[in-house]
Amino acid sequence: MDSERTAFGKPMLKHWLFDPAYRCLNHGSYGAHPAPVRDVQRSILDQADRRPDPYLRMEHYELLEDARHAVAQLLKAPKDECVFVKNATTGVATVLYNLNFQPGEAVIIFETVYGAVEKGLVSLQEHSSLQTRKVRFEYPIPEQELLARFREVIQQTRAEGLKVRAAVFDTIVSNPGVRFPFEKLTVICREEGILSVIDGAHGIGQIPLDMRELRPDFFVSNCHKWLYTPRSAAVLYVPKRNQHLIRTTMPTSWGFIPAVDPSEATISASPHPGLDKPKTAFEELFQFVATSDDSAYLCVPAAVKFRRDVCGGEEAVHEYCIKLAHEAADAVASILGTEVMQEPDLKPGEISNMRNCAMATVSLPVGVSDDGSAVDGALVTLTPEEAVRASVWMTSTLLTKFNTFVPVFRHGPWLWTRLSAQIYLEKSDFEWLAGVLQELCDQVARKEF
Repeated sequence: MDSERTAFGKPMLKHWLFDPAYRCLNHGSYGAHPAPVRDVQRSILDQADRRPDPYLRMEHYELLEDARHAVAQLLKAPKDECVFVKNATTGVATVLYNLNFQPGEAVIIFETVYGAVEKGLVSLQEHSSLQTRKVRFEYPIPEQELLARFREVIQQTRAEGLKVRAAVFDTIVSNPGVRFPFEKLTVICREEGILSVIDGAHGIGQIPLDMRELRPDFFVSNCHKWLYTPRSAAVLYVPKRNQHLIRTTMPTSWGFIPAVDPSEATISASPHPGLDKPKTAFEELFQFVATSDDSAYLCVPAAVKFRRDVCGGEEAVHEYCIKLAHEAADAVASILGTEVMQEPDLKPGEISNMRNCAMATVSLPVGVSDDGSAVDGALVTLTPEEAVRASVWMTSTLLTKFNTFVPVFRHGPWLWTRLSAQIYLEKSDFEWLAGVLQELCDQVARKEF
């Protein structure tokens, strides 16, 4: 692996696999991995293709042990509390399915819940007695008010005679791209006797994480987004105190733990016993989940090595990306004459917690009104239907005409865009983007979409 220390920004691009004509400004959606990590994955796949049985029955498990050790170190967690799943959505769904909700039990979610996670809850409700309640809010909102609304929904749900079994919330919201007060929400869950299920899809690799301090009940985070592994890989952290709750993977596979006494059950032994090293039932559960290409999991050590040797370590990556996100968002907002999403009650010199991450959300000068009234300060005010069409047109035009992409979406009375800072980008990339967005907004104002 190339271990040359490389400066962030344009010099870093030599390690990545992008088409030179494509400007990757949307790292937050699908992630990306550098060439040295790609090379490691290909060597693993070659190893599997040369000797399928030795690889799948023996060698894979050695590599998996190394990967779990590496990811556990990043989370500051014991290795036997960390396993891999395909992505954060799968991890959250696995946890919720295993909680086996009973009549009268509810899960609390938030207005900004990831869409696939919410659909998973709707699906689960069709097959169980689960009920959900949502914390309603709109950004920008003071952090204390958001926390208070969470407590209010807890009390209101209990007043209905329901037991609040769990709450699902993000580390960093997908859209709008802002940091969520997940640390304080976890504390509230602990105080209220509620299981905290943290969707940390954008967590590992973007912000420092410490499971010893956070003490969540369940935590899942994509490695392929901000940690630079190939797609698809996510770490699922379950502390020992809760591992008895997790008895099946999705799909159910060889490690399934039946509810009856295992000695009384007729369960076939796994054809892939793995290593002779002792494993907990939880570890064995996720060790072999059907025949699947799990090579992305096994690239975590290579990704960590790249970040250490080429990038200068985790702290250097976090610091550069968060600083660039601030500079980029401020520059785009200044050029567009709009605002960056942050807490509305910040005092002069106070640091925004919402912006303490590598993503930022900037409003576009395009208003949206449900009742036909004009939005003050907007170039144009659209109906909700027009806003949907404008968003689709803008994003497709970014792809087809400008060879880049950033999400454009409605939140409240404005259209917004989400910026993803990364080590191969510079402020100039976002200044260029601002000019493109201004051009597109001018066309939207003329209804040319």
